[in-house]
Amino acid sequence: MNALLPLFAQNAAPAQQGGGSLVPFLFQLAAIMLIFYFLMIRPQQKQRKKLEAEINALKKGDGVVTTGGIVGEVVHIKEQPEAGKGMEDLVTIRTGDTKIVIQRRAVAQVFTPGGAAAA
Repeated sequence: MNALLPLFAQNAAPAQQGGGSLVPFLFQLAAIMLIFYFLMIRPQQKQRKKLEAEINALKKGDGVVTTGGIVGEVVHIKEQPEAGKGMEDLVTIRTGDTKIVIQRRAVAQVFTPGGAAAA
């Protein structure tokens, strides 16, 4: 027991070094948050706004891919008068020999029928 007493005495001594400042830690935390924002959040917001603009600008003849993976061409858009933002509008798409009615919000991608996705 007496052999362990010097070890306890060393650990029990109060720290005289001041413990450091909180400012460098907060600076590092803020830097990490900024990096996270500019690499993850901001590009995702820009991509979402671009997709919303494409969806709101849908017109007859545009090619679309739905969230369920159905690929088709817009045949008709029926706008709902009570919908504020337009995402409740009904869009009729033709896929093969079938016509399907979907909500505008179910569109995941807009492309030109003869080529690549709209940029």
